[in-house]
Amino acid sequence: MNLFNEKINNWQDWGRVFQSIHAFEPLAKYIMSKESLPQAELKNLTPGTNAVFRAGDYVIKIFAPKESGNDQTPDMKTEIYASRRANLLGISAPKVIADGFVQDKYLFGYLITEYINGREFIDAEKDMTALMKVEAGRNLRNIADAMNTPCERFNDIDIFSDSYVTSRFTEFPESFRHERLSYIRNHRYSESVFVHGDLFGDNVLISDSGKLYIIDFADAVKAPICYEHALVAVDFFRFDKHLIKGFFGDMGREELIEICFNGILIHNFGYGVIKEHIGRPEEFRCLDDLRKKMYEKTML
Repeated sequence: MNLFNEKINNWQDWGRVFQSIHAFEPLAKYIMSKESLPQAELKNLTPGTNAVFRAGDYVIKIFAPKESGNDQTPDMKTEIYASRRANLLGISAPKVIADGFVQDKYLFGYLITEYINGREFIDAEKDMTALMKVEAGRNLRNIADAMNTPCERFNDIDIFSDSYVTSRFTEFPESFRHERLSYIRNHRYSESVFVHGDLFGDNVLISDSGKLYIIDFADAVKAPICYEHALVAVDFFRFDKHLIKGFFGDMGREELIEICFNGILIHNFGYGVIKEHIGRPEEFRCLDDLRKKMYEKTML
């Protein structure tokens, strides 16, 4: 008899059940027992792509199987490597407790980490004063600097490959897409280092003691550091001047815009970030339109 009894034939099936405690509880309890960890009531955590639950002092993440049509094994391997790397470097991230696979109705990969009791940054920020924001930005920069360092290649993603680059920004005008590709191919980006890839408000926790923790490393890649910094400034901070000051110091507006511009153009989420925070795709006929819009945003 299977522990997991839901049917998964496509991504819609996975989306229907991946937050269901009822569907995953027997499987999660088996995994905890297999790893000699105590049983505890499952509780939902912020939803993402995979099934993530709190189980007492631990977080158990069960990755979508290949039958979902979106095999999460590569993301699982990336997250395990990146999380263990963070632990080894002493970076503020949950400690990895166990990882592995379970063959049930489907082959499920899993990762178990310690549970950090705290608030998501995106929520805690609402109660921050200007000085608290500056300090939080500075603390995040210290973590990022320890994390954004050279490393071995740990997945098959090459952000400068033609297939990766050309698959982005399909909703933008052809003139913009053409100029973007030419710019990326000719611009001298800095050395590729380890980047988290999704430093956003719900992937940064503030513990009860005020310490910042980084979670969810599934989107980590090797990339120029602007890839990380651009997302932080535009998507995470939304150009908040106090958070920007803490993270970037007394950097001038022109330099900040160039970092954001160069990073967003190559980022996996770049097209979505522009749409959400900068402007509608049809507004950008050329790269200079993007620079101008970013300049306007930093003046608000």
